[in-house]
Parts: sequence; C-alpha cells; structure tokens
Amino acid sequence: MKRFTYSVAYLLVLVLALVFTGCAKPPEEEQKAAKTAMDAAVSAGADKYAAADLEAAKKSFDSAEAQVKDKKYKEAKEGYVTAKAAFEKAAGAAAAGKKAVADEATAAIAALEETWKGVEASAQKAEKKMKDKKAEWEADAKAFGDSLKAAKDSIPADPLGAKAKAGELKAVIEKWEAAFKEMLAAPAKPEPKKAKK
Repeated sequence: MKRFTYSVAYLLVLVLALVFTGCAKPPEEEQKAAKTAMDAAVSAGADKYAAADLEAAKKSFDSAEAQVKDKKYKEAKEGYVTAKAAFEKAAGAAAAGKKAVADEATAAIAALEETWKGVEASAQKAEKKMKDKKAEWEADAKAFGDSLKAAKDSIPADPLGAKAKAGELKAVIEKWEAAFKEMLAAPAKPEPKKAKK
C-alpha cells in the first residue's frame, strides 16, 4: 500500500510537471503585434528619418526571437511587448523627422530660388561677354528650372531626395556665379577697327 501511495504521488508530480511545461508556448500574439508595428515603422520611413530608434527596436525584437529559440517564453513575451512599443516610437519619430527634413528642404529650395534670381541678373549683365558660353548657360538655366520644380514637387513624398537635389542645384549656382563674376570682371574686348579705304 505504501508503494502504491508513492507511485500515485510520483505520477501526480510527473503529470503536473508535464502540464506546466506543456502549457508554456511561444508568445505568438505578441510576436505578430511586434512584427506589425515593425512593418508600420518601416512604412513610415523610420529607416530614413529615425534610424537610431528603429535600430533599438530591432535589437529588442531580435532579443525576443533569441529567447523564443531558447524556450524562454516569458522573457520573449516581455521582449516582444518592448519591441512593439519601440517600433511605435520609431514610427512617431519618423513622422517628426520627415517633417523636419521637409522643412529644411523647403527652406533650401526657397534660398535657391532667391539666389537664382541674382544669377539670372548677372547673366543679363554679362550677356554680351557670354558668346561661347551662351548655349551652355541656356541649357543649364532650363535644366535648373526643371530640376528645381521637380525637387519642390517631391518634398511631400521624398524630402530627403528633395534636399539632396537642392545640394546638387547649389553646385550649378556656384558654377555660374563664378563664371559671371569672371566675365564681368574682365575688360570688354574692343570692337576691331575697320580698315580705312
């Protein structure tokens, strides 16, 4: 009888151990929620506008993934919850970062427009001295106008691209400012005198 009691007690402990270990399962809901938040952060542009926040969130997510592999489901669940919150923070930071870059791009393009007016005025003053550079100036002026409009139009969708384009356009302005400064500083070539008959 004593033996039977020990056997029953042993079986009961074994069954309880199996029940508790069998109940522990990977935190799939938390993992899905974290993945959804990660996708939303990437869609919001966190990789461009909030890279540090996105990287921190990815580390939390990767840590939770490693804990699942080690069957540490409780820690993994906490890790996924932390990662989800971090991805949501990255998405918010991306929106703020995108707005800040859009503001910078808008200001840069407005400054380019103002500076370009001065370049065009210099072009008019140097028109007689341009001769061999006139075709190049006209082509660059047209390309500049088209590129400036494209950059301005792209600010809402791609402010980083617009800001980069503004940097490229600044180089065109600097090129022509230097060229016109040189042309205007050079003395005018006198008209060749006609030979007397």
